[in-house]
Amino acid sequence: MTLVTATKTKIQIQIQIQIQIRKAIAADIPRLREVIEDSVRGLQAGDYSPAQIEGALQSVYGVDSQLIADGTYLVAEAIDSQGKPELVGCGGWSKRKTLYGGDQYAGREDSLLDPTQHAAKIRAFFIHPKWARRGIGSLILEACENAALEAGFTRLEMGATLSGAAFYKAKGYAAIENQEVPLGNGEVLPIVKMEKRVVPPLRRSS
Repeated sequence: MTLVTATKTKIQIQIQIQIQIRKAIAADIPRLREVIEDSVRGLQAGDYSPAQIEGALQSVYGVDSQLIADGTYLVAEAIDSQGKPELVGCGGWSKRKTLYGGDQYAGREDSLLDPTQHAAKIRAFFIHPKWARRGIGSLILEACENAALEAGFTRLEMGATLSGAAFYKAKGYAAIENQEVPLGNGEVLPIVKMEKRVVPPLRRSS
């Protein structure tokens, strides 16, 4: 569990909020849909047109229930002073071929990957705008990378939005290809395919 500090500079009030990361469950899906839509509308408007955002929400962005079933989708909860959790972010990794897209996306490929030959996929990161830029995405990403490493993967790849590419670059991911995702309303969504090689930490000899 991690503490996030919010500060109001003029009043000089500091509030510590606990952030916990856990695996998503099916009961989270209604709240996940809210967070995803709010995140897309609130954080991607500077990089995509209204038509692109609407098209992406209809045909690409959404909950991938296969990730939840696989136990590889994570949620971040903010715990208030009364101990009440609020789901404020989500993201996952995948051992399947699908690079992006929720349940409604037609281009899904759910066959399993071979860790010795393929890259695990970093998938579907969304942070509620009210909780953006507080390190929550970094916490989820670190947990996903560690889990993929434990599963035997040494490469990670993703289809990053234009809004998220700088964040992933700062985390060691390199752009390898610009792609355009066709949307159901005739628009296209530019994304960046990015990759990172990871290695397990060296074990100290006793």
